[in-house]
Amino acid sequence: MASALYQSIELLSREKGIEPNIVVGAVEEAIALATRKYYKTQENMRGELNKDTGEITAYVYKTVVADEEQIEDPVNQITLAEASELAPGVEVGSEIRIYRDTTPLGRIAAQLAKQVIFQKVREAERDTVFQEYAHREKEVLTATVKRIEGQDVIFDLGKAEARCPKREQSRLEQFTVGERVRVVLIKVDRAAKGPQVIVSRAAPELVTNLFQSEVPEIYDNTVIIKAIAREAGERTKIAVQSRDKDVDPVGACVGMKGMRVQSIIRELRGEKIDIIEYSDEITTFAEKALQPAKVSRVSITDLGEKQLEVIVDDTQLSLAIGKKGQNVRLAAKLLGWKIDIKSEEEKRQEVEQQMQALSGGPSTPIEQVTELGDSIIQKLIAAGITTVEGLADMTPEQLEEIPGIGEKTLERISIAVRHYFGHFEEGEGGAAATAEAPAPEAEAETGSEAAEASATETVEAEAPAAETAAEEEKTEQEQAANEDGA
Repeated sequence: MASALYQSIELLSREKGIEPNIVVGAVEEAIALATRKYYKTQENMRGELNKDTGEITAYVYKTVVADEEQIEDPVNQITLAEASELAPGVEVGSEIRIYRDTTPLGRIAAQLAKQVIFQKVREAERDTVFQEYAHREKEVLTATVKRIEGQDVIFDLGKAEARCPKREQSRLEQFTVGERVRVVLIKVDRAAKGPQVIVSRAAPELVTNLFQSEVPEIYDNTVIIKAIAREAGERTKIAVQSRDKDVDPVGACVGMKGMRVQSIIRELRGEKIDIIEYSDEITTFAEKALQPAKVSRVSITDLGEKQLEVIVDDTQLSLAIGKKGQNVRLAAKLLGWKIDIKSEEEKRQEVEQQMQALSGGPSTPIEQVTELGDSIIQKLIAAGITTVEGLADMTPEQLEEIPGIGEKTLERISIAVRHYFGHFEEGEGGAAATAEAPAPEAEAETGSEAAEASATETVEAEAPAAETAAEEEKTEQEQAANEDGA
């Protein structure tokens, strides 16, 4: 039967989650250290624990050498002659142990042994924790809230404690001691004080695990989670794809009347979740990822750098960007591409600027519009309008914002600009007409040539006609003569 001491060691081992042999080794090493310190020696000493009786003894171990000439370490070596007196039949090279009495060990030695035992147990416990959790990163575990230290929450994982720092918490969550929640194991930090397990409630893997628990189609791989992007406490976007054409991936995740996704939202304390159908076509996927905003068109600007340009209606721009850029930020994280969102008006202005840059860009000084008058020109220049083209592109509302320009001045500016551009249009039209109209001399020459050609054709046409008539008349006279002769 095991002694009471060994039973206590087994109980401690189960409590700390370590092997009993480790604790026994710690006890034996502590006794050896305390005995060595008591006898003030550097001899190679070991302790031994008898499991049945609970007795702890200490022994000095020395190596046997042939004679005194071969002794290099007098403390840990002994000659064959001396060893034979203690243990007859001993051989050279073997070890001999000499008993050391541990009865005189006092309170100080016992305290030293206690410290050594605690230290060894703590080291063994740290190694056990590290080996237990080091390979389980990104795994979802069920934990109990043990205590709250400042902004950090300490969880009990069963075999170890885990810390959840503020950055890994959702702003919507408040914990109470004893509450059971699911956490994601982020890493095991092997610090000087021992392995520190870091867990998170903000990792995307938590949402993935919740969907696997609530949606059977995801659990059996009928529906696959292709990508997920999360900002804890705010919004999560998750892209799903079905491997069965008869299964709607979005509908499977939402559930009847939204029961499945609502259960997940409750677990996340009200965090919004956008479920998106995955598409291999990046432009189509981008349109869906930016929901609820309606996208006009998507184009790839740089395939190597993975950059997209998204054009939305002017009224949809703020919705596509989202609060503090959250919607486009999550969409970019979901896609793995950089997204540049522009409104239709911004894109139009950009195209106009590019066209002007390609054509050299018109830049007519505003002073050339003399109808404006010097005072109006000075007001426009003071407002930063220095070209006629810039003035023409401005709306009446923008012009009215310029100091000193009212309705009458606005009307005068409109008429002056219209006359200025109309003058150029008339000039271009007159030049075209002049170039297209033939000269009078050319007309006369053309008419004379046509008349001569006509007269020639008439003469040529009349000559054959006269010859034909004479021949017909001659033929008729010959026929009449023949009839008279008959």
